[in-house]
Amino acid sequence: MLDLLIIGGGPSGINVAISAKRAGLNYLVVEKGVIANSLYHFPVNMTFFSTSLKLEIQDTPFISHQDKPTRSEALEYYRRLVQSFRLNLKLYEEVLRMEPATEGYRVTTDKGEYATRNVVVATGFYDTPRLMDIPGEDLPKVRHYYDDPHVYIGQKVLVVGAANSACDAALECWRKGAEVTMAIRGDAIYDRVKYWIKPDIENRINEGSIKAYFNTTTEEIRPHEVVLGTPDGPLVLENDFVLAMTGYQPNYELFERLGLPIQEDDSCKPVFDPNTLETSLPGVYMAGVACAGRETSKLFIENTRDHGQIIVDGILQNATSTVGH
Repeated sequence: MLDLLIIGGGPSGINVAISAKRAGLNYLVVEKGVIANSLYHFPVNMTFFSTSLKLEIQDTPFISHQDKPTRSEALEYYRRLVQSFRLNLKLYEEVLRMEPATEGYRVTTDKGEYATRNVVVATGFYDTPRLMDIPGEDLPKVRHYYDDPHVYIGQKVLVVGAANSACDAALECWRKGAEVTMAIRGDAIYDRVKYWIKPDIENRINEGSIKAYFNTTTEEIRPHEVVLGTPDGPLVLENDFVLAMTGYQPNYELFERLGLPIQEDDSCKPVFDPNTLETSLPGVYMAGVACAGRETSKLFIENTRDHGQIIVDGILQNATSTVGH
């Protein structure tokens, strides 16, 4: 019988695990991919918006060559945390369902079953892209993750979106020799784009190096074309690749399999107590950026660093109350 099973081996899951270990709890982290799986799928050359100091967890220094760390440095940091604290973690194991048991819950994965008194859901949101739900989105040339511009040299690339991922992808692909077009729903690049990226992308658009269609939607993707809905009507463009940088959301399919209730509003946040992070399921907690639902710009690693201690304190308090009763 585990005291705590943590679903997700990213920054939040690691954070909770360290707090659990320090408290002497019998815990296990189950991760469907690699350590920090979401960060692993970030663009290869990505630089974080936050400083390394703000990303530090559990009083463990985050060393980076510059003020803002790179993806590579972040992966090294989280690997070091797992190794330094000798965390109990199982990789490449996906959680399938969770059912109430006599004492706590029975969690079933694709490799086995676990009995646990408490569960933490720390699955982030970057693993689940927001789909456009348009014809042709399932074609092989459509990518919802951007990794490296080398793939797109000499190709006609449509970048859908106007946030950080879209602007980074558009600039890097253009600089490596791609013919880049952007389809943007609004009438401008988003204000929340990194301050060192925003003027760069705006200047490239203004000089015509990158073609941008504003107030425009992507209507259909064909093997060698895309159809855009512009203010002047439909527009058909030759196309080799589509980078659909349309954002990401929590894994609601998993939430449903776990039986987690969701707020019935635009945020689609999981239902939980903001003070304790405990959901309406007793002993089941939310941690990290998944707490924000679809409002993915509200929570980050830096403002959820206290979640691990809050959850473990709650588990210990509940255990004490039960013993006392």
